[in-house]
Formats: sequence, C-alpha cells, structure tokens
Amino acid sequence: MTQVNFIFAGLAAAMLASGAQAAEIGAEALASLPPVDVVVLGEVHDNPVHHANQARAVSALTPRALVFEMLTPAQAARATPAARGDAAALEAALGWADSGWPDFALYYPIFAAAPEAAVYGGGLPRGDVRRAIAEGAVAVFGDDAAAFGLAAPLPEDEQALRDEGQQAAHCNALPAEMLPGMVEAQRLRDAALARAVVRALAGNGGPVAVITGNGHARKDWGLPAALAVAAPDVTLLSIGQFEEAPEDDPPFDRWLITAPAERDDPCAGFSVQ
Repeated sequence: MTQVNFIFAGLAAAMLASGAQAAEIGAEALASLPPVDVVVLGEVHDNPVHHANQARAVSALTPRALVFEMLTPAQAARATPAARGDAAALEAALGWADSGWPDFALYYPIFAAAPEAAVYGGGLPRGDVRRAIAEGAVAVFGDDAAAFGLAAPLPEDEQALRDEGQQAAHCNALPAEMLPGMVEAQRLRDAALARAVVRALAGNGGPVAVITGNGHARKDWGLPAALAVAAPDVTLLSIGQFEEAPEDDPPFDRWLITAPAERDDPCAGFSVQ
C-alpha cells in the first residue's frame, strides 16, 4: 500500500456516529481490557504512540493469535519463531521494506509483545485490491463472499457515506465515478480481515488481537461488521485511536486521543480536481 499516511487520517476525519455509545479511555486502560474473543486495535498508521499503545494492549492480552492488516497470508507464514526473535530478521523475512507501510520499528514491538502468538495476515495482494475496484469485492473474494456480507448491496445512505469517506481520505481529489470502486476495495479488505480472524480463532482459540487502521476497526461497517455476519457468536471489542477529538460518538467500543504524528501535508501529492 502507498500513501498510507493520508488515507486513514482522512478516514478518521470522515467517521460518523453509528448509534452505539463509545467510551473514551486513557492509555492505561489498555492494560486491563474486558475479556472477549477478539480485540481490534485501530491506529493511524504513521503514529508511533498508536503502535506503543497497541503493544501495551497486546502484552496485557497475551493473545493466542495476532492478525495484521499489513501482512498477506503468505507474508505471515514467514513470521517464524526463528525470525521473530530479531527485528531485522523479521523485517527481511516479511519483505517489509517494499510494502509501503511505515517504518517496521513502529510495528516490531507488537510482535515482541506476544512472542508465542500465531501470526495471521489479513491483508491482500495489491493486484487483488485493484481488481476489486474494477470488478467488485465479490468477484475477488471468492466463494465465501456471501458469508462475509459482500453479496448484499449497500443501502443507498451507507453507500453515500462510504463514498464521502473515500473522497475525504483522498483529499477530495477523486473523480466521483471512482468512488464506488474504492468502496468495493474497502469492503473486500474488511472481509479479508474478518476471514483471517475466523481462521485465527479456529486454529488457536481466543483471544485474537487485530492490528489495523481505524477505518477497518470501526464497528458500523469495518472488520467488526463483516465478522458479525460470518461469526455472530464471536465477542469483540473495537478500539479506535484519534489525533483529535471526534465531533460525534465514534463507531468504536472504546477510543482514545493521542498527540498527532509529525508528517508532511498528506494532500501535497494530489492534484485536486
């Protein structure tokens, strides 16, 4: 993935209340989360504080499995016990340098916080994501698409909100006709994360910790929504991390505010239409 800095900063700004009451917490609360099957730990990808908070939560949870948005299943298979003991070795094994994600030093403490946990990849190859933009999520996901809620068309109001979110995430620079395809790609990635969680639970039991951007962690239409369709009996807690106070109740069970990361103008690379 490229341009990760601006994408989820924009999505965070576009998030709207889902009707559920979220509770603001401090970072200390991450060390004593309630017992559930799955804890989804959101982030703004380039914010070091968010990753430190995730590592703190993972250390306290001692999860049986970790699911990363940043890894495909093929990459996750290379996170062997031998490689995980050394940051440089693991970075090389995962091919992180060519992934487009922020510095691996931000993410390694999360791996180190649960050295015995199985590692699962909830990400997809870039080609699959691009195909979803043109062909739709169902065509790319495969036979289980309906089981994860992909076969049902979005209600008009939700489609409009998602279109708006994608536009905001891309600095209002996308042609309107591209927005539905971008939403399809987002739906595909939510479902892929949910599928990885189902596999992690089946193979290891809970708890499972998920490391992902805030856009996938939101409960109204992110990974939690896809998982609720596929595995309705699974209990889940979703945590969002923000760099400024949201205007409305954000669609998470818990959320916290941190200092913003230092970054260049995320919209500088766009030519706004």
